[in-house]
Amino acid sequence: MRFLVALSLLFTGPIFAGEKPTLNVYTYDSFSSEWGPGPKIEQAFEAICECDLKFVSVDSSTGILSRVQLEGDGSSADIVLGLDNSLIVDAQKTGLIAPHGIDMTPLNLPLAWNNKSFLPFDFGYFAFIYNTETNPNPPTSFMQLIEADNDLKIVIQDPRSSTPGLGLMLWMKSVYGDKAAEAWKRLQPRILTVTKGWSEAYGMFLEGEADMVLSYTTSPAYHMIVENESKYQAASFSEGHGMQIEVAAKLKNAPNPELADQFMQFILGQDFQSIIPTGNWMFPVISLDDGLPETFTKLMNPSSSLLIDAEQIVENKRDWIDEFNQALSK
Repeated sequence: MRFLVALSLLFTGPIFAGEKPTLNVYTYDSFSSEWGPGPKIEQAFEAICECDLKFVSVDSSTGILSRVQLEGDGSSADIVLGLDNSLIVDAQKTGLIAPHGIDMTPLNLPLAWNNKSFLPFDFGYFAFIYNTETNPNPPTSFMQLIEADNDLKIVIQDPRSSTPGLGLMLWMKSVYGDKAAEAWKRLQPRILTVTKGWSEAYGMFLEGEADMVLSYTTSPAYHMIVENESKYQAASFSEGHGMQIEVAAKLKNAPNPELADQFMQFILGQDFQSIIPTGNWMFPVISLDDGLPETFTKLMNPSSSLLIDAEQIVENKRDWIDEFNQALSK
């Protein structure tokens, strides 16, 4: 028996010694999917890290935060990638996030960013997407959307389970402030349904079940580049558009801290950022050496960026969600 054990160790030892370390990155499922940016980013990083980069899929940004909270200090995650500006204060309060230590000089965002724990990796603007063939004269403001005929139907997402849904709620709050509840009540007759996530809502729109769907100003780029289809466009609202900044963060107890640091640095490099426009269909956070795809210059450009302070979101989010639910339940 001892001989067999020794023989086993003889043959298995070198295999274990040669195994590559694994970097575990928790992210949302569309990022890691085969049509998302994850596979290309994995290939690019593994070419320089001598490691195995593993994306662990979670159903949403809020799901990522919930999972690491549940796992606590024993989480196998090295990095969380896919939280956004509305979640960073909640994430910081878990005590699980480490400073990233990355030089943020290369950042090229529409606003200043100096957070030392959360590193931006892309950004975008929320918008209502419409079909120019079936809806040639879409609303050009929230006011017009609210006052549109009841025949106009939109699909939105739940702010409790969807990042765009939460973004819409904050966008509405940015525009209407204390009068947001009344605005929701007036909008309610035009809301066909509230879905749990983005995919279901966008699918309903593409099937022709709704006239408009909550998404991003960059969504038309996908249709133009991948499908050579330009009939889907983003409605420009005169009040401005809610902004989303997606971030990555290193966990304090990352099993592979040096690899995590290397990946965080990689995020602000050309190899990562050049994949974002046509991989995640968002804007990169640095200036690309080859510039943005030409199609991105044809996208609707918001008149202004609307962003609520993260601390204010944490203090009021529960009340604002209650406000949303009460307005739409009547």
